[in-house]
Parts: sequence; C-alpha cells; structure tokens
Amino acid sequence: MSLPHALLTSLIEHPSSGLELARRFDRSIGYFWHATHQQIYRELGRLENAGWVESLPPESGRGRKKVYRVLPAGRRELKRWTAESQDPRPMRDELMLRLRAEAVIGPTAIRQDIERRREMHRQQLALYRQLEASDFPSDDLSREKQIQHLILSAGIMLETLWVEWSEKAIEVLSQPAQK
Repeated sequence: MSLPHALLTSLIEHPSSGLELARRFDRSIGYFWHATHQQIYRELGRLENAGWVESLPPESGRGRKKVYRVLPAGRRELKRWTAESQDPRPMRDELMLRLRAEAVIGPTAIRQDIERRREMHRQQLALYRQLEASDFPSDDLSREKQIQHLILSAGIMLETLWVEWSEKAIEVLSQPAQK
C-alpha cells in the first residue's frame, strides 16, 4: 500500500483540508498504515502536481484552509492501483531476530519487552472491539460498511494473535535456562 493511494481513498470518502485529513487518517487508515502529518502534507502537494487532486481556493478570511478533492485522474489511478495483483510480503520483524539471539546467548530482558508489547496489543484490541461495537452495531450493513468491518476484523484477529503469542512466549521465556 502506498500513502498516495491511502490519501486518495480518504479524500474520495470526504474532501478535506490537510489538517482534517491528517486527523481523520489518525482515526481510521492510520490504524493499519501510519503516516506523519508532515508526510501527508508533502504527499498532498505531490498529488496536486500529478493532477490527481486539486485544492479549492480557501474561503475568505484569516486562517481558512484549502480543501482538497480528488480529480477524475486520481479516481482512475486509484482504480488502477486497486486492481493490481500483489503478493504477500514476507515477515520481517526484529523481535523474531531478537528471540533467535536469545535462544543462542541465553536469558536477556526480552521477556519484559514482550510483556510490554502484550499490554500494547491488549489495549489496541480493546480499542478495536470498542470501535466494532460503536461503528458496526448491527448485521444489516451496506457493502461499504461490510468492507470497513472486514478491515477492522483483520485488526482484531491480528491483535488477538499477538496477545496469545505473547502469552506463550512469556511462558517459554519464564522457564529456567538449561546449562
């Protein structure tokens, strides 16, 4: 996934100023695709230069912000990109490498880090479940809402997996090292 396509998606959902877009991004797409506000503003400039979005003139008055909206060329690009076939990316997680090192050098403080991570995953899982309860209260959902729920469900499954995996890792790492 790329930031330009994430921004195009958000702007099609709702034309926004850069600040509004960054705030909305933090509360939705940001759960699975992180971007800083600076990156978002830079990318908006690139999208405008590419002819994929346009900024509407700010309303008169001090402190008014430009609102961005997607142009037909931006919609075409998003359709093209969405239709691409992509292979899953191989896992590349430093924690797994650190665990491998622990296996050969003996006990380290990695268990405490995994305990910390477990708590972070528990908190994220609780947030996702709260979002699910508030944003998807019924089974009678539109196709668009079902797709959004599908994305949230993937997050719930992933966080559940990490909590369960962390508990197993803590159990193993709590065993005394054999000499």
